[in-house]
Amino acid sequence: MLGGADDIEVVGEAADGSEVQALVAAHAPDVVLMDIRMPRLDGLAATEALRRRAEPPEVLVLTTFHTDEHVLRALRAGAAGFVLKDTPPREIVEAVRKVAAGEPALSPAVIQQLIAQVSGADTAGPGQAEERARRARGRLAALGEREREVAVAVGRGRSNAEIAAELYMSLPTVKTHVSRILTKLDLNNRVQIALLVHDAGEPTGEATRES
Repeated sequence: MLGGADDIEVVGEAADGSEVQALVAAHAPDVVLMDIRMPRLDGLAATEALRRRAEPPEVLVLTTFHTDEHVLRALRAGAAGFVLKDTPPREIVEAVRKVAAGEPALSPAVIQQLIAQVSGADTAGPGQAEERARRARGRLAALGEREREVAVAVGRGRSNAEIAAELYMSLPTVKTHVSRILTKLDLNNRVQIALLVHDAGEPTGEATRES
């Protein structure tokens, strides 16, 4: 499937998550298409290990999604997106292209739907959940007022164009804010911004602007 795309070169294939690090070190791929369920070392642990590298590849996760309780952990680890295992081949190829270009393979419009569907899989106990919320609020406190507004809008699944309209900003300004948020919070993509906002318990209703 991938070999048929002229602009994609398959440089390696691992049968298990434990083989991924060595292959990445040897071939320096731009993208790793990662299955979650593998023997010995699963795709979640492999993704977390890869994203800790100094120059990590983007990770695109293969999942059954509706029945897979581990999607949230994969996205927290820094996966750039996910594709369903029954996704048409051409769409999987396009997802690889998107993450290689630095774009999440996940429409902003469905980020909130994703969080809603997988949050129930987050098995942290009440104490852990409160600690996660406290840490998330502390991280968001590092943002300026407008950056925080943009982050909350990302958490509601808004696209850059929608954020620009809601917050009375130009599109380039929104893009600049998103880039600064990622840098300040040491995040990989806007999906992680949305998850952080979700963890912090930020309101997800409609944005308002005081005169």
